[in-house]
Amino acid sequence: MDLCSGLFYLLTGEQYESSRSTRRITFDLFILVISRQPQKPRDEQVLRHLQKPVGYRQRASKNTLSDNPGFAFVPDIGHATKVMKKPNFYSSQGFDRLDRYRDDPAWLESILSSENSRLLPVWRNQHLVTHQHRPVSFPGNRDGGLLALSGELILLGSDPEGVIWLALDISHLEQPEKMLPGREAQSFRDLRIVGPLIDRHRGALLAHARAMTYWHRHHRFCGDCGSPTESTRAGHMRICGNPACQRAHHPRTDPAVIMLIHDGDYCLLGRQPSWPPGMHSTLAGFVEPGESLEDAVAREVSEEAGIRVTDIRYHSSQPWPFPSSIMLGFYARAASTDIQVDGVELESAGWFHRDQLLNSPENEQFHLPRRDSISWRLIETWMHSEQRN
Repeated sequence: MDLCSGLFYLLTGEQYESSRSTRRITFDLFILVISRQPQKPRDEQVLRHLQKPVGYRQRASKNTLSDNPGFAFVPDIGHATKVMKKPNFYSSQGFDRLDRYRDDPAWLESILSSENSRLLPVWRNQHLVTHQHRPVSFPGNRDGGLLALSGELILLGSDPEGVIWLALDISHLEQPEKMLPGREAQSFRDLRIVGPLIDRHRGALLAHARAMTYWHRHHRFCGDCGSPTESTRAGHMRICGNPACQRAHHPRTDPAVIMLIHDGDYCLLGRQPSWPPGMHSTLAGFVEPGESLEDAVAREVSEEAGIRVTDIRYHSSQPWPFPSSIMLGFYARAASTDIQVDGVELESAGWFHRDQLLNSPENEQFHLPRRDSISWRLIETWMHSEQRN
């Protein structure tokens, strides 16, 4: 019995004489029947998920524990990741860091005299920009004496157009603007100020340069023996100069979790004393040794606001070189709602309704975080979850 005969018998319980037309009919009939068969979820939880729009949960009443009857809104992070078209600010998508050339001094020397390379001066965590907030760079073969300033040189990598970028730390200079080539209408500015005003690709490049130069300035001495260290591997390693030590030091970044806690149509926001007037944001904190990212989320929320959480889900990450962090974004559902502010990390915290945030006045009485931050991305995704789905 061939395939079509077998399918016809399974579907009808009868035999038939094979022909091209009956084979085609039988195959079409099989596809039709199979496509109309209801999918059988593995359990009731999957069935409930299939019966409702992505991201939807029945609303829970306010100021009640989430494990009481009713459901709380839980953003579907898998779906949110699929529809997230843009990476977070300062993410260097499509950037080649050229690790394969870091141990090739001859290649690096040739790049420094190439018109295909660009030098980015960095001075005490600040970047050279025009008055229109455009980053200023210098071609490698026309650096105007920039390399002669004896700064720390760091290979950043190659952008999608094939341009090779290098950072030059000139923090040892007192008045760098007077010694740089170019127009007078340029100055060194903090990335925290100009970051939201420049395009994402340049912002990622400046963030990379800032993070690397910061690391170099804070690892000039060996953490083991205290001897001076020397830069190697095109700026991606520092070696202890003590022959008896020679420890290798690699660039470090500090992992921190940042999370939006939700309870129905409400989310938890707080503010720190050092923030601009009216600014409220998601809670965040550094990951401590010996704990998972999920452990850090639960601990930080409990320590800062006295809230217990459950259903912790990852959203996305963002390099945050202020000074040297990687922010790991999460959502979590509140398992309690009684806020107890620690008074140290936070000066205040509260539950804010979705509509309040959608209609935020954005003034000194109340405003949401800066638009280049992952905290804004978490809030924005949550605010529009129902509308989007």
